[in-house]
Amino acid sequence: MPKTKIFIAGHNGMVGSALVRYLKLYNVEIITKEKKELDLLDQKKVLNFFKKNKIDQVYLAAAKVGGIIANNNYPANFIYENLMIQTNIIHSSYVSGIKKLLFLGSSCIYPKKVKQPIKEEKLLTGKLEPTNEPYAIAKIAGIKMCESYNRQYGLDYRSIMPTNLYGPGDNYHDEDSHVIPGLINRFHNAKMNKSKKVVIWGSGKPKREFLYVDDLAKASIHLMNKDIRTYRKFSTPMSSHVNVGSSIEITINELAKNIKKIVGFKGKIEYDFTRPDGTPRKLLDSIRMKYFGFKPKVSLKKGLEKTYQDYKKNWLNLNKV
Repeated sequence: MPKTKIFIAGHNGMVGSALVRYLKLYNVEIITKEKKELDLLDQKKVLNFFKKNKIDQVYLAAAKVGGIIANNNYPANFIYENLMIQTNIIHSSYVSGIKKLLFLGSSCIYPKKVKQPIKEEKLLTGKLEPTNEPYAIAKIAGIKMCESYNRQYGLDYRSIMPTNLYGPGDNYHDEDSHVIPGLINRFHNAKMNKSKKVVIWGSGKPKREFLYVDDLAKASIHLMNKDIRTYRKFSTPMSSHVNVGSSIEITINELAKNIKKIVGFKGKIEYDFTRPDGTPRKLLDSIRMKYFGFKPKVSLKKGLEKTYQDYKKNWLNLNKV
């Protein structure tokens, strides 16, 4: 019997590389393409690629991502590139006869002011967080495109919405990164430079939930392989996306203290109140994912330790001056 052929879009990213690591444990054939081989922004090239390869399943992990500063500075890039990538892949999958696809989204799809923990049905019930609205709009469009193609063409295209992710392969750039890799980089540099303080953007009061990327990879494979009868039992045709989080929240202040300890920085923490905080609180309701039989395994402490090791081993070596 031939192996299931799986295309992972975005295999070099933090999420995509984790998917590759875990899908290798299964009896499947993994297909990946470098950016120079396949430009996902080019509709014609994407369609030709899908037509030439007899693909059975797609994991759509390719996206333009970044933190608050990057989203503020490059809103046009974020909305255009994400809309193009997902539209090209979802439509080409349909045209090529692919029945199963998993779209990886983001928890920023939910309104800024929404009851916590956030249930899937709260999508499109209020205004989005302005700092990453273009990215969120693109991700919402991806969910709705999957649902629309399912309803019209009888496909099985699913969407998973992770909380704030971190882990090996992340972008640790000081200004373009998410909060955990950004803090790891800042505390490490402060330690090496023997600085007396590290400045944290915002007030430190917002609460966040974090999920280690390996847990997301496992959750994604679990959801993709869940039988359709069970999947439809806990979702509806127009609310089919599934949240996945750790169900544990922490303030940015407490997070910074944890990272400070793991890195071994001895100085003070100060706050830059001129920087935006973003959403005051964001905790996902992951009950659907629990109904599907999945629970994250990696604690925040263990995940932060592993991420710092990755930073030292890979990021510092790649970015030596």
